[in-house]
Amino acid sequence: MRRPRHLSSEERALWDRVKGTTKPMSPDAKPDPAPLPPVRKTPVMPRDPLPDFQVGQKADAHRPNDLLPSITHRLVNAPVNMDSKSFGKMKRGKLVPEARIDLHGMTMAQAHPELLAFILGSHALGRRLVLVITGKGKDRDDGGPIPTRNGVLRHQVPQWMALPPLARTILQVTPAHLKHGGHGAYYVYLRRGR
Repeated sequence: MRRPRHLSSEERALWDRVKGTTKPMSPDAKPDPAPLPPVRKTPVMPRDPLPDFQVGQKADAHRPNDLLPSITHRLVNAPVNMDSKSFGKMKRGKLVPEARIDLHGMTMAQAHPELLAFILGSHALGRRLVLVITGKGKDRDDGGPIPTRNGVLRHQVPQWMALPPLARTILQVTPAHLKHGGHGAYYVYLRRGR
């Protein structure tokens, strides 16, 4: 807050001259009251000093660092949208996929159109269960402060399948059984064609 500006001696003299030329509006008008004496401030008592602080003292050491669950955990805990008996057979590897696509070694720019064409083509052909192989991915963590997940396609493919136009053709996505690729592949159960 800015401090108030006080009148200089010249400004004060000018003001007194102007004040002398005026007449009160009523006979009851009183002259300016005398200035009030300055207010004396009571001394402020010092507060208790702040307690010692150590970095990390309030951190919860038992909380996991990874706030987003893994893609496998999210898919396993997703609600079942298909027949539960068929879902159980599929998870145990008893259902044989009708077709498969292998995205190993592809970049995201190459894999996305291939996946679109494969899923939409399989749906058009009336297939129900297909296998999408992404691979488990290479460990590419560079040791920086932000951890990077391994397997770019393994994490990206389920997100692509949850978006249009693939989402309207897919009924269920779940990690494949070990004999069909385990965590490096996904079963994709397609909706019936209309």
